[in-house]
Amino acid sequence: MSISIEPLGDCGLVVVFGEAVSEEVQQRVTAFSKLLANTSIEGFIEYIPAYTTVAIIYNPLFYLKNKYQSPFESCKEKVEQLLQSCNLENREKTTQPTTIVPVCYGGKYGPDLETLARFHALTQEEVIELHLEADYTVAMIGFAPGFPYLSGLNERIATQRLATPRKKVPKGSVGIAGLQTGIYSIDSPGGWQIIGCTPIPLFDHKRLEPSLLKQGDRVRFERMSEVQFESWRGTKDEYLS
Repeated sequence: MSISIEPLGDCGLVVVFGEAVSEEVQQRVTAFSKLLANTSIEGFIEYIPAYTTVAIIYNPLFYLKNKYQSPFESCKEKVEQLLQSCNLENREKTTQPTTIVPVCYGGKYGPDLETLARFHALTQEEVIELHLEADYTVAMIGFAPGFPYLSGLNERIATQRLATPRKKVPKGSVGIAGLQTGIYSIDSPGGWQIIGCTPIPLFDHKRLEPSLLKQGDRVRFERMSEVQFESWRGTKDEYLS
């Protein structure tokens, strides 16, 4: 599999591990991200993993070594050395711990479940079972702090976003958009089809690691009742407030 390195503005570059989303590509993104996390590299400011790429932001002044080579070319050489050192081609498949996320499906916690089920000619129970059966991978964190984009959704319940996004989606809401499922980490506007809600906080700025999940983590959903949900979270009804 070929890997390309492209410029990103005047202080960044993008390492492209593939054009299509796949388990193999995501494993390489995860492996390279771990290398960056565990290696102190002068001139690197931050890295941002996504579905098929890792963006690196660097200090251009650090890489302005001579007048015959741009900062991008100098930084690109460093990245190429890193890629050769970690030997992604022969790297063993990484195994990540699985985070269990309890979800209360349907009703006021999943206001789009009934419509989504009708669109696919399925019952609401069948949609829930299809959503529960998969083991998901956190493909990337984005959109909002701690918001996980999860790959692995069954194609039978893949659904486009709402034509008109909601002005407010409560944190914890579990949604579907295309072949992705995700969890709203904070209250925000959003257009994903909401099928349930979890009481687990996905993001807390007071924690040492604010985001519960990170790229490459594994996630599995478990069903919880409304009584369990209310007992866990309290009785505040954020959809009706």
